[in-house]
Amino acid sequence: MNQTSLEYTKVMNVCRDIFLKKTKDYGTAWRILRPSSLTDQLFIKAQRIRTIQETGENKVGEDVEDEFRAIVNYCIMAIIQLLEKDLKELELDPEKALQLYNHYAAEAQSLMARKNHDYGEAWRDMRVSSLTDLILMKILRIKQIEDNDGQTIMSEGIDANYFDMLNYSVFALIHLTNTPKKK
Repeated sequence: MNQTSLEYTKVMNVCRDIFLKKTKDYGTAWRILRPSSLTDQLFIKAQRIRTIQETGENKVGEDVEDEFRAIVNYCIMAIIQLLEKDLKELELDPEKALQLYNHYAAEAQSLMARKNHDYGEAWRDMRVSSLTDLILMKILRIKQIEDNDGQTIMSEGIDANYFDMLNYSVFALIHLTNTPKKK
């Protein structure tokens, strides 16, 4: 297993643990949200990251890493809401929620591996701020597609954008984990 795969898995294990703990605390209350509401939640998280990056101030206390982890988890929730159309119940058994989480997390990692191969690990030379901007751009694309009732002429769909944002967030977390904190 190569280094990127190991680092990716480590980040996703932390995100999965957060998802599980929050599922135990809140159940699957997120199931009431439409994908467009999750898109707006993703926007809030990404915009907060960008504001902190630009101002250097964090008045809420949660660090940027927490926000990137939230983006990972909200992307998986959004993917579930978008693709699991036959899933009607709001409250999912934690085992079922974890099964769905693992399924789409594995799909995201597989996509990352294929793209990472073709792009030659270009993300390693990117700045975290650029990854944040790409996430914000993807959110704006999704919002436009949602405003077009999900229709695209030649662009990839909403789910592909959620997967990309998930992977950009994992890359940002790998960068932040491997970079010593400024004192």
